[in-house]
Amino acid sequence: MKFCKSIITTAIVLSACSLNIQAKVSEQDAKQLGTTLTPLGAEKAANKDGSIPAWTGGITQAPAGYTVGDHHPDPFTQDKVQFVITAANYQQYSEFLSPGQIALFKAYPETFKMPVYQSRRTASLPQFVYDATIKNATSAQLVSDGEGVENAIIGVPFPIPQNGLEAIWNHVLRYRGPGVARWGGQAGPTASGDYTMIGFDEQVMFLYSQQDMTSAKIAEDNIISMFKQEVTSPARLKGTALLVHETLDQVKQPRQAWTYNTGQRRVRKAPNIAFDAPGTASDGLRTTDDFDLFNGSPGRYNWTLVGKKELYIPYNSYALHAKGVSYDDILKPGHINPELTRYEKHRVWVVEANLKDNMRHIYQKRVFFIDEDSWQIAVADAYDARNELYRVNMTHAVNYYEVPTTWTTLDVYHDLNSRRYLALGLDNNEKMYDFDVKLDKGDFTPQALRRQGLR
Repeated sequence: MKFCKSIITTAIVLSACSLNIQAKVSEQDAKQLGTTLTPLGAEKAANKDGSIPAWTGGITQAPAGYTVGDHHPDPFTQDKVQFVITAANYQQYSEFLSPGQIALFKAYPETFKMPVYQSRRTASLPQFVYDATIKNATSAQLVSDGEGVENAIIGVPFPIPQNGLEAIWNHVLRYRGPGVARWGGQAGPTASGDYTMIGFDEQVMFLYSQQDMTSAKIAEDNIISMFKQEVTSPARLKGTALLVHETLDQVKQPRQAWTYNTGQRRVRKAPNIAFDAPGTASDGLRTTDDFDLFNGSPGRYNWTLVGKKELYIPYNSYALHAKGVSYDDILKPGHINPELTRYEKHRVWVVEANLKDNMRHIYQKRVFFIDEDSWQIAVADAYDARNELYRVNMTHAVNYYEVPTTWTTLDVYHDLNSRRYLALGLDNNEKMYDFDVKLDKGDFTPQALRRQGLR
């Protein structure tokens, strides 16, 4: 796997695998942010052949006709497919594919395709997030042997990362607004394409991202986000609910989780909602820490920042996000409908996680390919105990204009052994996300979970 050279100094990249290096970024290095680097630490310039353009601020205003509450219209409807990567020609492009993507061509040679479009660097965030990120660059530190962060708030903590733990924390703490209400669902088609929709209502309060939050306050409370999920369908699962308090320092206080079971009509503490426990109603097709492609404590792995490379990743996936597209049109045997996908070449950080000798997880190794412009994990390859590719996970992202932020519209988890996949985030026939929802900490207590379940 070839890696492109970064503007970030070779010394920083070479030192990235060592957690012993805890020095903060110097004021001089931080001056790159907003000049040669974007405010989030991506390379501002185009790549050598121009196939990845320069970043000029991303999407700063919504397309004409867009109203908050709409499914986000595609601003690039005039773009044409430049070429299609298939099982017959993927070798020509293998330098820009992950091992997992190559495995999908081999698993589904007749149907899996990657239509490649013009690359558009559309990622954007509010100015106050950029300002916070630049401030974090010279103050943020890893604590608790990398299982926590201090002296950072609102923006990504380590825009010029020096090791793999810093890079994965950038993904975990990236800005997605102060809170959101989401409606949608998931489906895990069988090998023949049959599926049952699992409906979800979700609310997330991103305490770390509140505009008036301080690093001292977030450290005191030690909660970066609160997540509540209720299953709305099918009838046999309706009312089942999950509450999670995600912590900033996972050693000081691990994640707190509770579940509500409709049969028992009781709220129970759920310490097992972490790591490789199966995800909610996922039919065993993803782990709990696969959600968002990675979440929770990084403590079971040794993390290495391998470097940067150019990769074809899902991006500007507005066709897959469009209102009214039927789930039958999206969900096909083996994988989602490639005609609705869009891939672009982007630079990604490559982060490798290897299971520690004294730890247990069904993934022995994980390799994350993180979009440099948004810190969203775009592709994750997971390996089993035999060091063989096990799962290939991808996020299909769009810019949510009203925030603005780049975030997934659909996460797809491919299990190479069962030849099945899970599509999480199906929302084409649901109300669009509400980033203006008024949330209160009182909505995220075990008592509130029980009241919700008894409605």
